Amino acid sequence: MPELPEVEVVRRGLDTHLVGRTFTSVEVLHPRAVRGGSVELASVLPGLTVTGTGRRGKFMWLLLSDGAALMVHLRMSGQMLVGQPGSVSSPHLRIRATLGDLELAFVDQRTFGSWQHVGVGEDGVPDTIGHIAPDPFEGSFNMVERARLIRAKSSAVKTVLLNQAVVSGIGSIYADEALWAAGIKPTRRARSLRQSDAVRLLQESHDVMARALEQGGTSFDSLYVKVNGSSGYFSRSLNAYGRAGHPCLRCGEDLRKVVINGRSSTFCPGCQTL
Repeated sequence: MPELPEVEVVRRGLDTHLVGRTFTSVEVLHPRAVRGGSVELASVLPGLTVTGTGRRGKFMWLLLSDGAALMVHLRMSGQMLVGQPGSVSSPHLRIRATLGDLELAFVDQRTFGSWQHVGVGEDGVPDTIGHIAPDPFEGSFNMVERARLIRAKSSAVKTVLLNQAVVSGIGSIYADEALWAAGIKPTRRARSLRQSDAVRLLQESHDVMARALEQGGTSFDSLYVKVNGSSGYFSRSLNAYGRAGHPCLRCGEDLRKVVINGRSSTFCPGCQTL
């Protein structure tokens, strides 16, 4: 599932190509691709201009000239592809929209993703995700405050990092990478962390996702691509995620896989000792 860096890469691509353009037509090819009704979306979007873009965690949206937003959730396999009309021919094409001489195609193999026309709150965030916590790239993100929230939880720290009500945007990939960078065991109880360790973990989360952004995100297969259809290459720089059984790049001990609350985690028993 795309995490913050992958969604941000797509948002930046949409911002570059779509801001200032007006929807001229919308064709919904699969009803599950739209929340709120396909007829409503197809009738509401034409004539509206994209005035900006936004993102919180794994959610992104297009700001529209009617004061509302087009919320986009990629889920497991959603893709937002921009090109010339008719350039996308996929059996998994769910929505096709034209904006002048450009086409915006929503391709989703597993049909978990969606578009939705939603209202926007005073903070500029769509109403439907107002309950989602800020992510480490937002100006409103208070690292000290969020570290305290982490330490208030009794679950394993890996589980808490994935809790979108505590901090949004972090999934299994970047949680494993941040924990490795901070030297913290994923099984450690969050409430046992020192405040300084929790702050450092959040800083490492920010930093590893910033590095992933520079490389276009992490692509393991064709399900995550940028708006032009190309893949990110941060998978070449991973230190922990998916490397169970391989030597740790920091201390040389073999990395191990452990299951925490049904989610796999990879860590180094040699140097993740906090």
